[in-house]
Amino acid sequence: MLSVPPIMRNDDLLSAKVALFELRSDPSFATRQRMALRDLQEGARLLPLAWSLGWLDIRLRYRGSILGPFWLTLSTGVMVAAMGYLYSNIFHTDVHSYLPYLALSLVLWGFISTVVSESCSAFTDSENVIRAMRMPYFLFAQRVLIRNTLILAHNILVIVVVFAIFQSWPGWRSVFVVPGLTVWAVDSMAVTLTLGTFCTRFRDIMPIVGSLLQIAFFITPVFWHASQLGAAQRVLPLNPFFDLLEIVREPLLNAWPGPGVWLGVLGYSALLIVVAALLFTRARNRIAFWI
Repeated sequence: MLSVPPIMRNDDLLSAKVALFELRSDPSFATRQRMALRDLQEGARLLPLAWSLGWLDIRLRYRGSILGPFWLTLSTGVMVAAMGYLYSNIFHTDVHSYLPYLALSLVLWGFISTVVSESCSAFTDSENVIRAMRMPYFLFAQRVLIRNTLILAHNILVIVVVFAIFQSWPGWRSVFVVPGLTVWAVDSMAVTLTLGTFCTRFRDIMPIVGSLLQIAFFITPVFWHASQLGAAQRVLPLNPFFDLLEIVREPLLNAWPGPGVWLGVLGYSALLIVVAALLFTRARNRIAFWI
């Protein structure tokens, strides 16, 4: 037997509490800031999930392969050996000092360039997940960083082998790699949120970034020394990739990056973080519609 609620009179309707729902097509900047900050907090809490997704990406990428990601390590080792012999003769440099420098530079540059290029597709590659469920976008930025960190860990084997052959082990100054890697992690998150958002809206930016990375490889001291420029090396701090490489590479080569390099890195990082924060706050609600 069904019970029908009694019909409310006009007096009852007037005395009843009314809930008002206000829908806005364009929320305020403060509201967007709170939503973006909540996204970062929820993404940080899902760090174990990001780690699992990053490891899964590597397993799927090298599925059916015998060596797995060590194929990339092997190709990097062959490149170091070939370029080391060739350019040490071109630059008339002692191979014993040049090959450790080259191995370290190529491995570190591989991490930087891959993070930048893959950040362009951080959101578009996860299109099905973003459309199927509500997930913090910061999770996908962590996924890119973790995936490339695992690949970097595999490629460190090349550096270890070269250092062992030439007995060029880092000294106590290598402990200063830790703040450099911390800056790398923060910048990776910022560049992923920035380029991931831009490339989701404008798909033409991805090939532009790839072309710029190729240019940056040749104008950055990766396979050549900064000292070879002579007096022109004063313009190198204007290249943010040079500063990023120096804060990690120099301590491993028993040298100091210098205060100017650190000032440049901190300045570029602060600018990148501000741009990422403003862009992500402004466009976060639209990413799902742009995919």
